[in-house]
Amino acid sequence: MALSLMISICMLLLSPVSDGSFTVMFWNLENFFDWKDSGYSSSDHEFSASGERRWTRGRFYAKCNAVSKTVLWTGSRYGSLPDIICFAEVENAFVLKSIAYSTALKKYGYGIVHYESDDKRGIDVGLIYRKDRFRCTGSEPHKIYDENGNRLPTRDILEVTLQSLADSSLKVAVLVNHHPSKYGGEKISVPRRKSAMYALAHISDSLERNGYENIVAAGDFNDTPDGPAMDILDGILYDLSYGLHMAGKGTIRYRGKWELIDLMFVSEKLEKVSRMEICTVPFLLADDSSAAGKKPLRTYSGPRYIGGVSDHLPIMGFFKPDRQN
Repeated sequence: MALSLMISICMLLLSPVSDGSFTVMFWNLENFFDWKDSGYSSSDHEFSASGERRWTRGRFYAKCNAVSKTVLWTGSRYGSLPDIICFAEVENAFVLKSIAYSTALKKYGYGIVHYESDDKRGIDVGLIYRKDRFRCTGSEPHKIYDENGNRLPTRDILEVTLQSLADSSLKVAVLVNHHPSKYGGEKISVPRRKSAMYALAHISDSLERNGYENIVAAGDFNDTPDGPAMDILDGILYDLSYGLHMAGKGTIRYRGKWELIDLMFVSEKLEKVSRMEICTVPFLLADDSSAAGKKPLRTYSGPRYIGGVSDHLPIMGFFKPDRQN
């Protein structure tokens, strides 16, 4: 990282934010396991020093530093480091701690929130937040149940409530999502994603009834904004992603075409004072061999280590709630 960029970011961090604005980043980090085989799952073994991927300590910390570099890039690009960063596909709290405390981000005082989920692969969602901007007032993992009341072996929806240190009246609820994939086909997978959406709608409605007007739901929804489960949120949360989707923008690239599955939804109070961007970070991209253009550079191409970060690009939400109402 160039010295001038580091100095610029440090100056930005010293500037107090008193207008009530805040930012939320989300990024699916694609199979970010530690290098130790805990015996939890086949994926845990695969992504270990002795596993098929030969996922070593050195490769692990190289990915941590690449994540940190990306966060610092957003600080330079958007004028301030993200206040809240949501992650998907992290194995455990150790991964989050390594990102926050073992890289250049350690200077900026991020706190972490993480719970173990029931996911069969052993991947979770998590969140880090700037402790110089917010105080964490509560957190809770929400399990997902199907229509028959059976708990699904998937990622929790992580609820984190935060209070601004600059203005105690500003309270924000963040919901981190990684909904079930399309594995097994539409007939099997759509009901699972609908179950996750019903859970998200219920959690959001409960938060609003308990006085939280500023709600941000971010995550990998494993579907585009026009997917069959999206209308479950109608009248409860509002989609910041739809315009980008209609413009052909995306966070993943499949068969030479961009798709937007990493989304942000907000409560009614935030709808008119929010916007979302896809973070098109140059060093996260590589030439797409299947079609003209670029695609996200993955950590592995098949079994071969190529040193990228993820098959997803990050997204960023910008919020400036009206504190008069």
